Amino acid sequence: MGRVTERRKVIRVRDGQVSERPDTLVAEEPLEIRLNGKPLAITMRTPGDDFALAAGFLVSEGVLGAADELQSIVYCAGATAEGSNTYNVVDVRTAPGVVLPNITLERNVYTTSSCGLCGKASLDAVRTTARWPIDDTAGGTAPPVLLATGLLAGLPDRLRAAQRVFDRTGGLHGAALFSEAGELLDVREDVGRHNAVDKLIGRALQNGGLPLARTVLLVSGRASFELAQKAVMAGIPVLAAVSAPSSLAVDLAAETGLTLIGFLRGSSMNVYAGEHRVALGAGAVRG
Repeated sequence: MGRVTERRKVIRVRDGQVSERPDTLVAEEPLEIRLNGKPLAITMRTPGDDFALAAGFLVSEGVLGAADELQSIVYCAGATAEGSNTYNVVDVRTAPGVVLPNITLERNVYTTSSCGLCGKASLDAVRTTARWPIDDTAGGTAPPVLLATGLLAGLPDRLRAAQRVFDRTGGLHGAALFSEAGELLDVREDVGRHNAVDKLIGRALQNGGLPLARTVLLVSGRASFELAQKAVMAGIPVLAAVSAPSSLAVDLAAETGLTLIGFLRGSSMNVYAGEHRVALGAGAVRG
């Protein structure tokens, strides 16, 4: 859509020298998500992959779980009083017969690029029933995912190398989906970390790829409860972050069987839950 970045004037100060120049900034605009014609949520996002973002958001909310449950996603014409289309309002139509969770219809969610679903008051309020349990063994017919620490250590650099808009702006979060062998399957960027994850999950839904049973989700920055929830709702067994997890994210990982890795930087990492999926080696010391 050509709105991922914008140019703004900036006054630069470098070693006492002052100059004026244009700077490239990441774009941030609101996106209203409507469900079957009714307003549901507003998120601040970087324009692009809006349909995938909306679909992934609804996976996270427990509304959608398979491609055939999604009838259509369209931009709403006449989104303004003047009748123009801002491309900032999308309407998601579910297929006939899809039962909608009551909690989704009862609340109007405002999300921000920094903190995600801020309006949820407690842990109980954000718990949703996962469509699939985290199962990387295909019901016991396949060996569980086992990741070498060396493979994990190389993932952040690969995410960083794939962040094209970050190179131009320095202002975007990234989320990447890898196979258990370390193959980069998809990468998305957004001003909101939670939006980047929703874009990944939404694309998987649209392609009939859920659950993402033998994959690794890597996020830039921290791992919040919300990101752990999104991984669980998509059936992702491993969530890794380059920064710290929250206490609620660790609690959710422990309860659901999610492997949660934080501070993944170089050869260092902390495994907070689900250590059975990480090949720690015979010399690992447990205190």
